[in-house]
Amino acid sequence: MDVEIWHNPRCTKSRQTLALLEEKGIAPKVVKYLETPPTQKRLKEVIGLLGVEPIALVRTKEKAWKELGLGKDAPAKELIRAMVEHPKLIERPVVITKKGAALGRPPENVLAVL
Repeated sequence: MDVEIWHNPRCTKSRQTLALLEEKGIAPKVVKYLETPPTQKRLKEVIGLLGVEPIALVRTKEKAWKELGLGKDAPAKELIRAMVEHPKLIERPVVITKKGAALGRPPENVLAVL
């Protein structure tokens, strides 16, 4: 099974989600999105797979969010650009499979797309 996880090793939920996948016998493609941010195109695709608005994937408590001065009603295009330019703004972990995508908060959420 092709499984990708947008992973931040410093994040507890991200580590828990990766461990859950491994417990299920899945060796996902681990993308350290802080080092290798998604492109705008890829981020749009994943947001579509998640079935959410871009704001649902933004970490609004991050320093960069406040510094950018964006609000929760900012246009999707601006939110996507901000997440690509400042990947710390992307909520994690995100697990992507052929069945769709899920946010690992809580980690068990990703079981729905396996």
